Amino acid sequence: MYTYSSSDNQLALRWGIIGCGNVTEKKSGPAFNKIPGSSLLAVMRRDGSKAKDYAERHAVPKWYDDAEALINDPDINAIYIATPPDSHEAYAIAAMQAGKPVYVEKPMAVTTDACLRMQELANAIHGKLTIAHYRRGLPMFGKVKELLAAKTIGEVRTVRISMLQQHKEAMNNSADNWRVNPAMAGAGYFYDLAPHQLDLVVHFFGEPETAMGYGANQAGFYPAEDVVSGVMRLPGDILFTGQWCYTVGAGAEEDLFEIQGSKGRIRFPVFGRTVSVLVDGEESILDFEPPAHIQQPMIEKVVQYFTGKGPNPCSAVDALVSMRVMESFAYNRPLTTP
Repeated sequence: MYTYSSSDNQLALRWGIIGCGNVTEKKSGPAFNKIPGSSLLAVMRRDGSKAKDYAERHAVPKWYDDAEALINDPDINAIYIATPPDSHEAYAIAAMQAGKPVYVEKPMAVTTDACLRMQELANAIHGKLTIAHYRRGLPMFGKVKELLAAKTIGEVRTVRISMLQQHKEAMNNSADNWRVNPAMAGAGYFYDLAPHQLDLVVHFFGEPETAMGYGANQAGFYPAEDVVSGVMRLPGDILFTGQWCYTVGAGAEEDLFEIQGSKGRIRFPVFGRTVSVLVDGEESILDFEPPAHIQQPMIEKVVQYFTGKGPNPCSAVDALVSMRVMESFAYNRPLTTP
């Protein structure tokens, strides 16, 4: 077994993926082979035939149908966990106990308690744990952070998120759609998409001072919540409002992140490519070509961190902030503090 040492700056990462499902086909998986000092050595799915198929299609040398076997493979020295959220904690803990750094998909887990246990172990054994809030690594959102730091729109007054989608009838009729199973994934599509949006709020403005919200299941298409609303007070008395609904009518869809300032506003879709900047009545549109593998900029930073050449691009502490906000919004709970 390889045990990572922070002094080993020449370490070449040999990755194993636990859960080589759809998210790894293009968004993340191929990127591991496109970064210097990084290669994808093995993949795992419980369905061995699917793991074998993935390995053959992506020219991955090894495949497994057992996560423990992959974790304990002595040739693997970094683990990427891309399973449904309810298994993130167990796999991350097993990998860290095996002495291997871990990159885990968002949301970090289904509950803040599970997230805390993962963080506490990482702290106790000086393990490396990074959460895949990868949009903070994209140039588009780096530019927004730059504009805010330069006070391009003056002092920030309000922040608003609106995520409205139609009911995905074909997908939701599938019995294996874990995203709308509360035991496996929490509050449905809110827990699937809001981590990206709320992590950007934290990335831009810092940890919220207060938060409250409500979630409900209005349409009854599946067990999880399908509508969530929330408000926050951010540092500097910036006020936040957010709404998420996944059963709106045709033509009513919206993906909006809006920041109002004393001199103008910034507006963009979190899952799009353009940023609108309005200053003193004049608007400019910035367009960003998405990378072929959307997680590659973040994975590059993870490789730097795991090999001792850079900081953690999204720590468990970072991810816990947005996780606490999601719990507060979806379940009408007080905002917990570390």
